[in-house]
Amino acid sequence: MMKQLKAAVVAATLAFSLFGVTAPASAKADEPYWQCVTFARMFSGIQIFGDAWTWWNQATSRFRTGRAPETGSVLVFRPEGRMSRGHVAVVSDILTDRVIRVTHANWGGSRGRVEENVTVVDVSGANDWSQVKVWYNPIHDLGTTVYPTYGFIYHGARDAYRAGTEIASVATPGAGHN
Repeated sequence: MMKQLKAAVVAATLAFSLFGVTAPASAKADEPYWQCVTFARMFSGIQIFGDAWTWWNQATSRFRTGRAPETGSVLVFRPEGRMSRGHVAVVSDILTDRVIRVTHANWGGSRGRVEENVTVVDVSGANDWSQVKVWYNPIHDLGTTVYPTYGFIYHGARDAYRAGTEIASVATPGAGHN
């Protein structure tokens, strides 16, 4: 996962320097300014475009989606309050059934920057990841805000998943066909 992150940062830095993209005044001039969607797309390989809140609807016809984290999947936050365009974060590690780590960009106190292995806790009553709290580095603790989410987009096309499940259901060990 670290090699992917380093490769993504190097690729983006080269792209930004080649195309003359500049960082906002608050960022250092030699560092790229990351949006969450650009980073998530590059880091996860899930090729969805548009604001973060649109990813869920776009994904339902093209990718597997669900309510359980998988390493490399993208957690999609619903738009709410100041987060009017939603947010996307890539699952970098699963610690327990209710605690994961994500790597994401442009969050909270780290505007335009990438944060690695940030703790996210499922605080939903149904244990379905529909509501989460996110580690907030400026206070060195989980933030107090509960964020609603749509769920996870899994890397791998929906058709490939369907084809695999169909093959698995037909191919029964020991069964012969004439």
